[in-house]
Amino acid sequence: MRLNKLYTLFALGLFFALVSCGNEQGSAPAAQQAPPAPFPVVQLQPKTVTGFKEYPTNLEGIVNSEVRAKVSGYIQKVYVDEGQKVRKGQVLFKLETQSLSQDAGAAKASVNVAQVEVDKLKPLVAKNIISPVQLETAKANLAQAQANYSSVSANIGYATIKSPVDGYVGAIKFREGSLISPADPSPLTTVSDISKVYAFFSLNESQYLDFLQNAEGKNLQEKLANYSEINLVLANGSIYSEKGKIQTSTGQINQNTGTVSLRAVFNNPNQLLTNGNSGKIQIPTVYENAIVIPQESTFEQQGNIMLYKLGEDNKVSTSIVKVKATVDNLYVIESGVDETDTIVVSGAGKLRNGMAITPQKTSFDDAIKPIAVLFKN
Repeated sequence: MRLNKLYTLFALGLFFALVSCGNEQGSAPAAQQAPPAPFPVVQLQPKTVTGFKEYPTNLEGIVNSEVRAKVSGYIQKVYVDEGQKVRKGQVLFKLETQSLSQDAGAAKASVNVAQVEVDKLKPLVAKNIISPVQLETAKANLAQAQANYSSVSANIGYATIKSPVDGYVGAIKFREGSLISPADPSPLTTVSDISKVYAFFSLNESQYLDFLQNAEGKNLQEKLANYSEINLVLANGSIYSEKGKIQTSTGQINQNTGTVSLRAVFNNPNQLLTNGNSGKIQIPTVYENAIVIPQESTFEQQGNIMLYKLGEDNKVSTSIVKVKATVDNLYVIESGVDETDTIVVSGAGKLRNGMAITPQKTSFDDAIKPIAVLFKN
């Protein structure tokens, strides 16, 4: 009997020991549960940023004068070369004038004959031997001969083709020995003043309204005069060193293209720019004291741009934001967040609504700093 009691007591002790071990093993994971995952967060603050909108442009010198022949003839001499700087009145081309000289000789002879006839008739009219009408007819013939001679002489002068303006010689499309005429569709060359260049570009109706609304002034002239200086992006992607100024606008919508044409001017002291250059106009827009967020902090869902706000108990919630503009790696926000909000800077793809996180505070300047590109193609 006593032995049975000992067995019973041993069995109960073993049972309670096993139960105690099981409870300890079950409670260990709960005691060692990991904290919420860390995510960088930042409190928003207003910032002034400048965004640029780009528009294709074509460049021309402020003066582009086509050089054309006024008379037909063979080019006898070309005195300049392409790209050469010339002055107004400088000789560019010389045409062969042999046939014109012969015509001038014949016209001069006709003038002499007509003059002799007038001189012969004057005393006869004075003595009433002939009618004054005959003298007037002779004088008319003399005037006509003189006009013909002047015309031929002018044509000889036109055979020396001079530059109409100060500037630089463009492509020379005809060389010595070429037969040219005033009816040729192409000019001999173009002389351009490129000390300044015009940049022509167009805005659609919506862009033009935005442009006007961002400019100060009561009318179009004041708005253009007060508008900020603009940049020119060259064909190689570099920014031209000189700032430009918008000078004119047609102010009317082209019914065929739906656009408004504008013209800007850039100084060109080193003649880096020339006729036919292309590029892009950069028009600045300043957003003062705007709420900006890094694009990295957002994600897109069903066409909406969203981010995660940090709320009570370090739990995150989604918020839809309305974007006013994009400036580099930032969104300029119109609505959805304000400067009192704290948002998750990155890792939105790993979050879900209502999830608790361990916030890691980041400075605002670090949060909006562009990410450096380590590799380029």
